Amino acid sequence: MAIDYISASIALAQAGPQVPRRRFFCDEVGRREFVCGGGATVLSVILATLLAGSKSVRAEVVTGSLPELDRVAVRIVIDSYQFAVAPSRKLPNVDVQHFGWGLSDKPPRRTLVSEFGLAMHVESRRGNETRNILVDFGFTPEALLNNTNLLEIDPAAIDALVLSHGHQDHFGGLVGFLQAHHGKLKPKLPLFVGGEGCFCAREWTAPPVRGSFGVIDRKALEEADVAVTVAERPALVADHAVATGQISQKSFEKVLSPSAMTIGFDRGVGCYPERLSEAERGAPVVPDQFQHKIATAFNLRGRGLVVLTSCSHRGVVNAIRQAQAASGVEKIHAVIGGFHLAPYQEEYVRDTVKALQEIDPTYVVPLHCTGEPFYEAARAAMPTRLLRSYTGTRLVFEA
Repeated sequence: MAIDYISASIALAQAGPQVPRRRFFCDEVGRREFVCGGGATVLSVILATLLAGSKSVRAEVVTGSLPELDRVAVRIVIDSYQFAVAPSRKLPNVDVQHFGWGLSDKPPRRTLVSEFGLAMHVESRRGNETRNILVDFGFTPEALLNNTNLLEIDPAAIDALVLSHGHQDHFGGLVGFLQAHHGKLKPKLPLFVGGEGCFCAREWTAPPVRGSFGVIDRKALEEADVAVTVAERPALVADHAVATGQISQKSFEKVLSPSAMTIGFDRGVGCYPERLSEAERGAPVVPDQFQHKIATAFNLRGRGLVVLTSCSHRGVVNAIRQAQAASGVEKIHAVIGGFHLAPYQEEYVRDTVKALQEIDPTYVVPLHCTGEPFYEAARAAMPTRLLRSYTGTRLVFEA
């Protein structure tokens, strides 16, 4: 059966008086006040997706500032590159821990798998309270399962999942991970996405070769008992982080569309046209503008935001600005993720470096689709801020 989306008002009417009812709305997000609830915000279609016949999940309203965290530890579960003998090091307010080898007293049989994809695990702490979030899931389940096992990431401890956008190199490992850990994961585990466009079937249309770029198996999500929560506007994730909501384009940055979306739902997969914008549903196949793209941010006490941009198709600067607007926090402590600059000309890359210098983050950690030209330009422009990271690296940021 296809996933069904139920609006908050309809869900309240259907639940009946015998069901404990929690509101599924949040108040408007102000510049200086973060008002939201566990995956829900006002005026956005923030919805729980469950098995047929199940009661919908409606999150409580949480009012106040984005929680200040004592520690944010970001583990790069999958990236394009691993350098096993890179030395770890401590810098002001961050401990850079490279993984190395998965060795024991027996000859090694496995090592970390790198691929063109991205997956990150975040452990955040506030007092005695700990939360674990997986952000994106790499290209293949084989890599995700192998690496989470070697890195000793406990699936039972995961509090939320976040999918930045509907590209295979970010969702490819998701269903296999859910199936492999069926029965271990928390029931109704929330999976945050930025919009219906995340579920459209896609074709890669850019060089070096055209071809299918995957589609999320919605039936498998139902069977895995995850609660798909559409965060078109900012939403609190596991009480510690914020999903930024859809990223506006307000800077100089442009979208290069390397993929096309097929509009339609058929035999349990695809996207519902009526849940897309008019621009997106204007033709059977449209260039991907990534309107459903979201980033994830954490507020580190006394330091500022740690922003996970994932792939930055709508611009890394725009992603940062969206995180600032969603949280009400201006200071950026770290920006981590793919900046999607590899396809752009050198002048555009230099403009991005300049814009990041103006934003003034304490640390910049390029991953995945960023490209070497950015790394070289950023290393020349802000050498003390740039951190090199690989598959397996853990970045521990302290308040």
